[in-house]
Amino acid sequence: MSLFRPDRRTALGLLAGAGAAGLTGCGPRDDGTTRLRFWAMGSEATNVGQLLPEFERLNPGITVEVQALPWTAAHSKLLTSYAGSSLPDLSQVGNTWVSEMTAIGAISPLPSFADDLLTDQFPAVLETNEINDRAMATPWYVDTRLIFYRSDLLERAGYDAVPQTWGGWKQAMHAVKRVAGPGNYAVLLPVNEFEQLLTFGLQGTEPLLRDRDTRGNFSSPSFVAALAFYKSVFDEGLAPLASSTQISNTWTEFERGFFSFYFSGPWSIGDFRTRLAPTTRWMTSGVPGPTGPGASAPGGSSLVVYRSSRHQEAAWKLVRYLSDPAVQARFNGITGNLPARESAWATPTVAGDPYIAAFKGQLSRAKAVPKVPEWERIVTEMQIVAERMVRGEYTPATAGAEIDRRADRLLEKRRWMIEQGRAK
Repeated sequence: MSLFRPDRRTALGLLAGAGAAGLTGCGPRDDGTTRLRFWAMGSEATNVGQLLPEFERLNPGITVEVQALPWTAAHSKLLTSYAGSSLPDLSQVGNTWVSEMTAIGAISPLPSFADDLLTDQFPAVLETNEINDRAMATPWYVDTRLIFYRSDLLERAGYDAVPQTWGGWKQAMHAVKRVAGPGNYAVLLPVNEFEQLLTFGLQGTEPLLRDRDTRGNFSSPSFVAALAFYKSVFDEGLAPLASSTQISNTWTEFERGFFSFYFSGPWSIGDFRTRLAPTTRWMTSGVPGPTGPGASAPGGSSLVVYRSSRHQEAAWKLVRYLSDPAVQARFNGITGNLPARESAWATPTVAGDPYIAAFKGQLSRAKAVPKVPEWERIVTEMQIVAERMVRGEYTPATAGAEIDRRADRLLEKRRWMIEQGRAK
């Protein structure tokens, strides 16, 4: 999972007694067969089984058992399984979990014979999986957020594409709002989500954390500018002051023109294709920045092999197979997930999809977020403060200072560990 997709996953029931059951079936059987336990989440868990018969044919003597975890429980399940010495051989993990899993010593770094898996990757995604300059996880699929927009309404407003600067985009939003009519808005920025503001914040040249990632840097001029732009969209009536729970469903409101610009990831392509009326014209676009095309955060999921696995070689064989560009292209056709290997994007099913095209450019401009275990808690605090800002409690400058105060509190232990020489 990335920190970009928590609301779209299918919740799959956690099998009762999974830890105990796993302990009884992880070794070679009497017939010499190695049983790999592979934990996956969401649609990946549902569909990865379609790829495994070929792997087992190519690797006689290895069978793979997939256990489905719900995204809502996967993080805590992995941590409790680590504490209980019942981790699987390998699993899917959210990219933002890699630093935490590395810090507790749960995962095996990529061995030297797997170095080739680090080629043909999007740099920002690969950086997310590197801790202290060592690769700890292998990207499986990638995603990022960009803009889905009503191309028909944009054309009626006099634009043939989304302007790629904040100023130009805001002018287009005002024009689209006029075309959409009374009671409608230009863009949806749910105030209970942090991803949109984070995307704006990544446009700056200054890092989001400072002092070796031990303190917040949200009072920097570039992040305060992002807060000011974000606030102005609400102040000018271009976005409804609403949370995602107040929107009946995204595709219905998008279709009726309640909003014309929407930040989302590749998982929305399938929804919009199947749920929007054929007469509703839409397209995807890269994210505008202050002076030109902007950055976004890299998302997706990675594959990790656990140190506790007694089947390291077999587990890395499965990682290699799932990392093959042809296999990733096939998985894209099954799930819609975007391949992590750049060469897989040349296959017809990926290259021929007009809605996917903008994602490659956006991923090439992606910026890795800070790799600290506290990051998800920090962005949650950022979202809380930002909502209070757009409701009038803070100015952009005082909001930046408040986010710094909250981030510093969350990073207090990290500062102490570095000061004591107990962390790199």
